[in-house]
Amino acid sequence: MYHVQFPGLGIELDINRVAFSIGSFHIYWYGILIALGLLLALLYAYFNARHFDVDRNKLFDCVIVGIITSIIGARAYYVIFRWGEYYSTHPAEIIDIRDGGIAIYGAIIGALIGGLTMAKIRKQKFLPILDITMIGFLIGQAVGRWGNFFNQEAFGVKTDTLFRMVSENTGGVAVHPCFLYESVWCALGVLFLHIFNRKFQKYHGQIFYLYLIWYGAERMVVEGLRTDSLYLPFQIAGYDIRVSQVLSLVLVIVGIILLIVNRRKNDGMRHRKTLRFK
Repeated sequence: MYHVQFPGLGIELDINRVAFSIGSFHIYWYGILIALGLLLALLYAYFNARHFDVDRNKLFDCVIVGIITSIIGARAYYVIFRWGEYYSTHPAEIIDIRDGGIAIYGAIIGALIGGLTMAKIRKQKFLPILDITMIGFLIGQAVGRWGNFFNQEAFGVKTDTLFRMVSENTGGVAVHPCFLYESVWCALGVLFLHIFNRKFQKYHGQIFYLYLIWYGAERMVVEGLRTDSLYLPFQIAGYDIRVSQVLSLVLVIVGIILLIVNRRKNDGMRHRKTLRFK
């Protein structure tokens, strides 16, 4: 049980990591919210597949495989970058994810590997699948980040801003609620990319490239505020470097380059006019 305060907003509440229990088995809010985010992402894909020129049935084959590989990827990413620090001496805990210890970027990488492999098997075009998947990722991230709130983790350094948060886990110090920043940014991203798909998208892959920039830019900034970042196992110019900041910078650069290279591309628009942008 945590007593959480947002002094700048005048909010105080008590939260419990455990949603409910079945005997001695606990069901955590963390898992429930991740599952809810996944469900909402699936519903979005189901009702909007035609607007992305995607076969709904074949898409869900990709999604099922992608879910499995995303879980593996999320945990593997986290374990790899904390191997020497913790898991090399606690190998039995590698598969225990009930208390957290998963990484968003690992989930994305895992989902893409599994989902796109299935897309190839099902003979689906990669870029339309990527477009609709990116919005699904943002939905899942916007909802799932609240699991960090219930775990009282993924917060940042000391601050006196309006949205500052205080709890037992912050040591009674007001800190940046980084999970809140990312949740709001991802929710805005869903709205932005959804409207862009309906009104402005000119070619397959454009939503995917915009996602790289949208999420990468936010994560690069917010990661710099966090106190629980994963770091590269080596220093650069004498500095410890956050893994997610490096990867986020790469995503932003790649996204910008791809948008520039494809700025005049209009692939697939002729046969999609009757299906989309209505």
